[in-house]
Amino acid sequence: MRCPFCGGEETQVKDSRPTEDNTAIRRRRICNTCGGRFTTFERVQLRELMVLKRSGRRVPFDREKLMRSVQIAVRKRPVDPDKIERMVSGIVRQLESSGESEITAETIGNHVMEGLKGIDDVAYVRFASVYKNFREAKDFEALLDELSDPDSQALKDS
Repeated sequence: MRCPFCGGEETQVKDSRPTEDNTAIRRRRICNTCGGRFTTFERVQLRELMVLKRSGRRVPFDREKLMRSVQIAVRKRPVDPDKIERMVSGIVRQLESSGESEITAETIGNHVMEGLKGIDDVAYVRFASVYKNFREAKDFEALLDELSDPDSQALKDS
């Protein structure tokens, strides 16, 4: 593992333990060159996932990109970071266990929206406004109406 401080190639693991939700291994490392200490995380990857974008492009799935987009949605909201980590880990597990090696960006977005809906309404609206490309105030109104009365959406869908 390369040291993030000096770029040294020789690092040593000082401590390993599972994360709270047992989805990763947390390793404390020390650089033999500069003495810097840092943490790495090791996760199980069941299969290599590809994301099919709306444009038709295929890109490798990036857990960190998913995490960043969720963190942007919850920025300055009173949301426990552990909840976010569990939500993202759950989404990744769902995607990996789906049996598909190619996942649409829409599927990922829907999983994120469903997860955020249960965590924080404001974060849900923020994410939805970007994901669904809101252009006018009425787009927000429709989403807020759906949030305040989930039965009305069920009636529209039937």
